[in-house]
Amino acid sequence: MNYRHSFHASNSADVVKHSLLIALVRALQQKPGALTLIDTHAGCGLYDLGGGDAQRTGESGQGVLRAFADTNPLLNDYRAAVRAVNVGAEPHFYPGSPRILAQLLRPQDFLILNEKHPADAYTLRGAMRDTSAAVHERDAYELWLAVLPPRTARGVVVVDPPYEQTDERERITATLAAAHRKWAHGVTVIWYPLKDRTTHWRWKEQLRKLGIPKFLAVEHWLYDQDQPGIYNGAGLYIVNPPYAFTQTLPPMLEALRAVLAPEGHRGAITTDWLAG
Repeated sequence: MNYRHSFHASNSADVVKHSLLIALVRALQQKPGALTLIDTHAGCGLYDLGGGDAQRTGESGQGVLRAFADTNPLLNDYRAAVRAVNVGAEPHFYPGSPRILAQLLRPQDFLILNEKHPADAYTLRGAMRDTSAAVHERDAYELWLAVLPPRTARGVVVVDPPYEQTDERERITATLAAAHRKWAHGVTVIWYPLKDRTTHWRWKEQLRKLGIPKFLAVEHWLYDQDQPGIYNGAGLYIVNPPYAFTQTLPPMLEALRAVLAPEGHRGAITTDWLAG
């Protein structure tokens, strides 16, 4: 499955991913110690919702625009992050994970971004020029291991690939196992699309066999029954989610489900502890 950020920015998957990423980082920041935030597949950083790629898919109408039309206060932090890169009431630009993470930085925190695609890396540097982020243009899985353990005791690695390569899941599994050996207490967030349940369940079992303690899966299924051959939702694997984050999940997940359910469907957002 090819899932380039520029075509899908601001869709339902981004609303869930970025809402939970903000909540997770804020939970870690309840302690004053510095954090290192690492994004291995950073993309362009900022997306024009009026641009050709976004207009071709038109997915903002089922994602960010629904979140903006809603009034649930549990989504206030997410809406504020989007408003921060816009002027006016309607979002015309969408912040990718790099811009959202940059908004969350405290003076003691660090942000490391990586994007292998040359054109996207060039755009990313421009989008992040007013921040303190370090931007790399390397193989994501090589960088993931190279920067661990980070200079700070605590931190988060965000892994958000386009799933263009047939061995993407295998590379994630192998790199996660190696990364956990190097930095067992670090927090890792892995985004993935949900298209084929059989393929997904097979991968989940492979990850479960890694034996990583405190391994949570959050899955957003858009439809009440799978729609063959199309995108059915997305999920996040989270290694070592902080307690302050997991305690806030149930009401936030219900708010996201209600806002993003397609017409005629209830949808579901589920949690599953692979271990821990």
